[in-house]
Amino acid sequence: MIAFDGIFYRITDPEFEMTIPAWDGYEPDTADEADATITFRDGSRRYATFMTMDVVRRNMDKNVRTGECLGGGYFWCSDLIIIRDAGFDSMAAAIRDLISSGDIEGACGLLAPDDDDGKK
Repeated sequence: MIAFDGIFYRITDPEFEMTIPAWDGYEPDTADEADATITFRDGSRRYATFMTMDVVRRNMDKNVRTGECLGGGYFWCSDLIIIRDAGFDSMAAAIRDLISSGDIEGACGLLAPDDDDGKK
């Protein structure tokens, strides 16, 4: 289930809730990149950046022009998960698969838990 609270999209799954900031021009069905915080039922949290190959390519092409990353010779982003298809459903499906395969710990960085006041 995808809900919108005016600031964040919240994707609710039986095993996790994924929170994605609402960026201008990004909609749940067409978002080709997103930063997400994944909160599990035990309160632990992980971070992921999702991108399609087109977004990676655009970043590398930009770096050719700007000279960054050896003039577009490479691209990196921490906690990157590349998805084939755009949309929050594809992102949530990737997280479900990473959980079931046990690869979530290697793919997504661990964040400090929220305390009761919402502070980190």
